[in-house]
Amino acid sequence: MNFVSVAYLVFVPVVLLVYWAVPAARRVWVLLAASYVFYGAWDVRFLVLVWISTAVDFVVATRLGRTDDDRQRRTLLWVSMGANLGILGFFKYAGFFVDSGRQLLERIGLEGSGWTLEILLPVGISFYTFQTLSYTIDIYRRRAEPETHLPTFALYVAYFPQLVAGPIERASRLLPQLAALPGRVPGHQLASGLRLIMLGLVQKAVLADMVAPHVNAVYADPSQATSLGALVGIVGFSVQIYGDFAGYSNIARGTSRLLGVELMVNFTEPYRSKSITEFWRRWHISLSDWLRDYLYIPLGGNRCGPRITQRNLLLTMLLGGLWHGAAWTFVAWGALHGTYLLLERNGSPEHRRSALWVPFTFALVSLTWIPFRAASFGDAVAILEALGSADWSRGTLSVSAVATVAVAAGLMTVIDGRLRSGAVLQSAPGSFARGFAYGTAAAAVLVATATSAEPFLYFQF
Repeated sequence: MNFVSVAYLVFVPVVLLVYWAVPAARRVWVLLAASYVFYGAWDVRFLVLVWISTAVDFVVATRLGRTDDDRQRRTLLWVSMGANLGILGFFKYAGFFVDSGRQLLERIGLEGSGWTLEILLPVGISFYTFQTLSYTIDIYRRRAEPETHLPTFALYVAYFPQLVAGPIERASRLLPQLAALPGRVPGHQLASGLRLIMLGLVQKAVLADMVAPHVNAVYADPSQATSLGALVGIVGFSVQIYGDFAGYSNIARGTSRLLGVELMVNFTEPYRSKSITEFWRRWHISLSDWLRDYLYIPLGGNRCGPRITQRNLLLTMLLGGLWHGAAWTFVAWGALHGTYLLLERNGSPEHRRSALWVPFTFALVSLTWIPFRAASFGDAVAILEALGSADWSRGTLSVSAVATVAVAAGLMTVIDGRLRSGAVLQSAPGSFARGFAYGTAAAAVLVATATSAEPFLYFQF
């Protein structure tokens, strides 16, 4: 049984029992301890990094709240950014830049060093780093007040439902809820939380994970793929990464609702988008908003003329690609999305787009996932070559692979429809049909998680 099963069949129920058994004033301590246990289960040493970020930003924010001296405030901001981005940069990118530098030296005929830097990446470091940075920046901008209760702020940094894969919550939204945890949660909110967890587990542990082996088979040896195999791999990964990430977000939202805390919606049917611009308003919304507010706008946004706007947009997407992973393939993924956005700015207005743009946008997004998923540029090129080879035989591809991807895509669309309609969060009593559906889903999740060992894709970021 994998970690997801253990967490949601053992860990979360235990936390809930303790959480609701203690007085409301002590629940912040229960959640803080649970969050540290949850994160330390991967590697207890990485808790030190969480504590450093927590301590630095708590002290910096407190001092920012006590001074109006602009020079001192800028210094404090740089302390926070230097500490947080320094930790992130070392653990996530040091090995990448060392390897890239060595390869560059070898290409220009110089002898690169024979050593490489192997550093274990702390799970979810990009998520909690961006979250705590947004807090300090907002206080520097005087858009928020410093949190004076250290345990509450520490919980904001390490809140376990969304610690390792988001959503990246703003302090203005999450901190007030953690500072005033509810005495009780209405029954309909508990029920809707359970339904969100169930749908998220179905999206991840059933649909995404049943597609994953077929996607992995195609990308393991792209040179052997036919056009049909490449198509299955491309579309299958679009389904997999959406089910994986949106599934986690729904699990996080549902778990948090059981605690009386509301997390933001991180996905709103992104594959129904009519443009790449719209896609980024629907996909990983918390990251899109973060990049807009803390990178794109500070760079000048669209206030400095067309050329500067284009530069800012492309740079934002390049860095957004690098945020996802320390590899040039992720940078290429960001560059492609940046290029799409630039072309759209010079094209037809978005409000004139018809529904016919939906499959076109999905095709563009799916093609762009190729370098995101591929282990190298060579593999990405091999997938594209296979797709354009006009060889529509099955090759080594099984009939079940095509059927599995098609069924998973269809069921994912059904789940999206349920979420869009608001039925999951409604408090009306369920019918026999609804009870049967959720019972079947529960059985499917338990069977799938008992045998599946597919990790969440976004845990690596």
